[in-house]
Amino acid sequence: MYDALLAETVTITGHGGDAIEAYAARPLTPGPVGSVVVIHHMPGYDIQTKEITRRFAAEGYNAVCPNLYTREAPGADPDDASATARAQGGVPDERLVGDVAGAAAYLRGLTSSNGRVGTIGYCSGGRQSFLAGCSLELQAAVDCYGAFVTGEPPAGLTSAGQPIVHLTKDLSCPLLGLFGAEDSHPSPENVAALEQELKAHGKEYEFHSYEGAGHAFFAVNRPSFRPEAALDGWQRVLGFFGRHLSA
Repeated sequence: MYDALLAETVTITGHGGDAIEAYAARPLTPGPVGSVVVIHHMPGYDIQTKEITRRFAAEGYNAVCPNLYTREAPGADPDDASATARAQGGVPDERLVGDVAGAAAYLRGLTSSNGRVGTIGYCSGGRQSFLAGCSLELQAAVDCYGAFVTGEPPAGLTSAGQPIVHLTKDLSCPLLGLFGAEDSHPSPENVAALEQELKAHGKEYEFHSYEGAGHAFFAVNRPSFRPEAALDGWQRVLGFFGRHLSA
C-alpha cells in the first residue's frame, strides 16, 4: 500500500477573511478520505501538535491545524505566541469558530476529500472542539479534557474561557470525550454535568474517563503523560473517526 504523505505550512482563510498560518498533512492517495481539524492547546501551535496532525495523515485522513495565534504573534516561538495571546485575552469564541470554519473549508476543497470533517482539541482546544461542533455543521467532534465547557471558571478568566454548556442543544454531530479522573479542569463533576446536558438534548456521545490520569495525559513531553490512557485514547479517537468520517 502506498504510504507517502505530505506535510507543510500553508495559508488558509480564517475568521473575517484573515489569512492565517496553518500546518497541513495529508496522505498522497487519490481518496476519497475524511478530514480532521486539529485545534491546538493553550501552549500553542507547537511541535507536538504538528506531530498529532501528521499522525492523522498517516492514519489516512487529510488534516490541518490552524495557528490560532497568527494575528497576535505571527512567526513567534510557540511559548511566546501563547503568552502574547493570553495577555490579550485569548482567542475569542467567535474568531475560533471562523478559523475552524476556514480550516474545514480548506479540507473540503482538497481533491481527495469526501466532504466529511471532524474536529479534535486538547485542553482549551477540547472546549473549542465542542464549541465548533455546536456552531458548525460537522460530522464528528472530539473533546480531550476541555476545561470550562461546564462549571465556574476562576476569577479573572477572559470570555474566551467562559462556560458554553448552554450550546449543547446546537451540537451538530456525535461527540467523543476523553477525560482524566484526577483532573480538576474539567473535574469529574464538570464532566458529569456535560453528560447530563447531552442526555437531556438527546445528543449522540461517548465519554471515557481514565483512572490515574489527570490533565494533559496525551502530552508525551510532559510529566502528566500517561501511556496507557493515551494509547487507549488514540484507539478510541481513530475508531470514532473511522465510524463517522468514512466515505
